[in-house]
Amino acid sequence: MLFMAIKITFDDGFILGVCSEALYLILLLSAPMLMSALSVGLVISVFQATTQVQEQTLSFVPKIVVTFLSVIICSTWIGGMLGAFATKIFGYVPNLIVK
Repeated sequence: MLFMAIKITFDDGFILGVCSEALYLILLLSAPMLMSALSVGLVISVFQATTQVQEQTLSFVPKIVVTFLSVIICSTWIGGMLGAFATKIFGYVPNLIVK
């Protein structure tokens, strides 16, 4: 089997594309934790407003627990996505041409 190396020029457009892909990946991977903490915070806030219990620490523990659970549940997906991105980035190194 013959492998042909594709030379990639590391110009401004390429670097900008990689950076924007990395930022999108960060947003995508942090979404489950953020959305779970947001939803639990909203439920606790409605509960506090309904019962007129204004304790600040009441919403802290459930948010931490749900965020930790969402990290555990999504950890394989997060690891797979990060691994694929790292493999893609390290795959560019042998084809490095700096302008």
